[in-house]
Amino acid sequence: MPAQTGLGEFDLIARYLAPLSTAAPGAFNLRDDAALLPVQPGEELVVTTDAMIEGVHFLAKDGAERIARKLLRVNLSDLAAKGAKPIGYQLILGLPGTPDETWLTQFCSGLRRDQEAFGFPLYGGDTVRSPGGIILGVTAFGSLPAGSMLRRSGAQSGDDLYVTGSIGDAALGLETKLNHRLFSSAAMLFFDSRLHIPTPRLALGQGLRGLAHAALDVSDGLVQDAGHLAAQSNLMAVIEAAAVPLSLATRQVVQDDPDLLDVVLTGGDDYELLFAVSPSRASQIAALSRSVGLAATRIGRLESGQGVVVQDQSGSPLTLNRTGFQHFGGS
Repeated sequence: MPAQTGLGEFDLIARYLAPLSTAAPGAFNLRDDAALLPVQPGEELVVTTDAMIEGVHFLAKDGAERIARKLLRVNLSDLAAKGAKPIGYQLILGLPGTPDETWLTQFCSGLRRDQEAFGFPLYGGDTVRSPGGIILGVTAFGSLPAGSMLRRSGAQSGDDLYVTGSIGDAALGLETKLNHRLFSSAAMLFFDSRLHIPTPRLALGQGLRGLAHAALDVSDGLVQDAGHLAAQSNLMAVIEAAAVPLSLATRQVVQDDPDLLDVVLTGGDDYELLFAVSPSRASQIAALSRSVGLAATRIGRLESGQGVVVQDQSGSPLTLNRTGFQHFGGS
């Protein structure tokens, strides 16, 4: 980020961040060092934190507005996986060198756009100087009826595994971005949008309260995240590869190059919901899916055992070359 101005920390807050807090009375226009969050009687507060680091989660050339929107949306996706309704967020903004006001203007424009779309105002945070690249962090707050939060644990043997939307689009966007894979122009635009502007599945997540035994959002790859859900319940996840929902663009890409099925099943950044539910609830899941206008597809089951098995159409195990993204000690 090029140095352009001598903008100080408190000027930065007043000029760029305080206007993002106007819909949050408890933020006090960012003039205090703490905030008050509203929670109704009989509700509980859900808190989640996610970070995005330049060179790991994004590149500076991705564009400040898109970076900001993804930052909010990945945190909203965490709230969706808990069944929570968004309240607001706090922001950590670490910038190298002297703040670039053009970048800041675009970044805050992206924040404002999605704050307004999701009713998700800024409640404060911190601004710091980074010794290297851009460092971003959000602590997101949501609410839900007491005792209703969806957990990663709690799945039962015999439960069906469902996933929302489609899987693998963002991973193919990353293939284009990092590995220079070429697809059709329309497909590349679609994959790029799915990578940079994921859609948090808030309405369906809230509808899963009282229905799903366990849930999470798919951020590190379908196979790896299914393993997380299964492990938390001391079970094994069985995924039927042919049942995994694919967009038309991704289906065509896999037909043209079957080796990309590995990427689709194990790539991250889908931010779809993966959940475990009793087979007896199938009609209720179908009704919920229709009511919110979002597909929820059965892709397998949970049973006694450990780990994840991915099966082909004949029921034979598929061998995958990778399992998913890990920050430490893995791919």
